[in-house]
Amino acid sequence: MNTTTLMNWESFKAKLQAHPEQTLQFQYAADQWVDASYHITEIKQAPIVSVDCGGVMNSWTEIIVQLWEPSEKESERAMQVKKALSIVELVEKSLPLNPIGIVKIEFGNSHFDTRQMYPGEMTIDGENLIVNLNPDATQCKAINRGGSCGTNETGEECCSPAAAVTVSTEKPKIQLINFAPDAESCKPGSGCC
Repeated sequence: MNTTTLMNWESFKAKLQAHPEQTLQFQYAADQWVDASYHITEIKQAPIVSVDCGGVMNSWTEIIVQLWEPSEKESERAMQVKKALSIVELVEKSLPLNPIGIVKIEFGNSHFDTRQMYPGEMTIDGENLIVNLNPDATQCKAINRGGSCGTNETGEECCSPAAAVTVSTEKPKIQLINFAPDAESCKPGSGCC
């Protein structure tokens, strides 16, 4: 996984710690903001292990901060960074978070399907620390490594259509064999079972 441009937990937390008195705002699309009454409902740590189409095993950890926007507005002002940090502290008492884990923010509301996004640029605007969220995207790790997408030694690619498989509709025949001699077999009332 190409993680060189993604923010890890240590960097994300350090940026929060540098601005405890700021108000924490999240922008999920152009001029679209998570409502000020949002809650941080949980922080998840997800170890990922995968095998890509080139047959290479990959592993990394994601730290997912889930935001919830209540249906009824509860506040005109978003939480301060120090409140978010107190939630982080509470989580880390029970679950030590991997400092190099990739950070994702999980959010959705009635106008925006729930998804996981990456924190991008974090900027100060007056009293606000604004976290701009970038969409997640799929990638081909084999191609990103400079390889091919699972081409094997015969030139067949993993992404090419599979060859047609013929399936027989004839039922297999089963042969039953009696391994016990007739004299020793169980008969009703014989007391053998």
